[in-house]
Amino acid sequence: MAKPRIILADPEVEYISRLQLIFIEEFFEKIDLEIITDRDYFEELFASPQKADILVVSDELYFSTLQMHDISDIFVMTESQEDDTAELKVNYLNKYTDKKNIINEIVGNSKALSEINGTVQKDSEIILVYSASGGSGKSTIARGIAAALTKSYKKVLYISADRLHTFQRMLANPSPIPSSDVYGKLTAPGKNIYSEIKHIIRTEDFAYIPPFKASLMSLGINYDVYEKIAVSAKKSKEYDYIVVDADVCFDNDKAMLISSADKVLIVTTQDESSVYSTNVVVSNINGINSEKYMFICNRFDKEASNALLSPEFKLRFSVTDYVKTIYNCDKMPSAELAKERDMQRLALLIM
Repeated sequence: MAKPRIILADPEVEYISRLQLIFIEEFFEKIDLEIITDRDYFEELFASPQKADILVVSDELYFSTLQMHDISDIFVMTESQEDDTAELKVNYLNKYTDKKNIINEIVGNSKALSEINGTVQKDSEIILVYSASGGSGKSTIARGIAAALTKSYKKVLYISADRLHTFQRMLANPSPIPSSDVYGKLTAPGKNIYSEIKHIIRTEDFAYIPPFKASLMSLGINYDVYEKIAVSAKKSKEYDYIVVDADVCFDNDKAMLISSADKVLIVTTQDESSVYSTNVVVSNINGINSEKYMFICNRFDKEASNALLSPEFKLRFSVTDYVKTIYNCDKMPSAELAKERDMQRLALLIM
């Protein structure tokens, strides 16, 4: 079977070299990769009919007649965030976003590379990460899963579903959403709320909804906004996974989130308080034994006391997987969390 022919074209040698390196690292010996940095050569090559699986070209070199060639997927790298909707057969990429994110966009929108990775196109899924008690490391699990899924060429949207956002301390850009218009839309979210606010989405190791400038109560926003954003984002089919990192409060809004999620990861630790709280929450959820629910024991230590094995507790759940303690995880960039084997394994369980 012939290897996919991929052409990378950009006069900026240093930039295209870094992109080339990532392609080589990820698809070594699986693709035929061509690099073009000379404008005259590029124009001469496409003066005659060409057949390729993927063309990644800077907007400086792009011309619309490239669509007349037998090229399955064309990606144009631009320096602006705006898409040129006039070119319907072209995918536009922000040239100066993270190189890994560019590769993820290409893989996610290219049949040839998706087949190499054994990727099967399926509907978007909402992954709810929840814990019955604070301090379980739920947010570390959620962030690690989002990063690990992204590393596996999945398009991920991360939503911190807290009543008061504090997750921004782990971001390179911690600034809140500044637009009063966005907050206005969030106070009365409609079925297409994601489309109405998608312009504020940022990307670091994965796409995420930026933090709010104040608590939900102060902004006059109901907690159910998170469920509505997640469901609306799922319907957009722009992501493979929407990872929702929910707070510990168990109420009607949380029940709605649980109902809307395709998978629910309930995080516990092995201490008595966490196990007891998890048992109580489980007793209030119907269908808890279905494949929809996964129970993760975080910070597992086989040498320490383990309430999960104690005869005092009649467990209403079975642990799906164990995650060992990841030291200094709060200070660890998401990309580093994605390298942890336990996070990679959880991502595989989700996929």
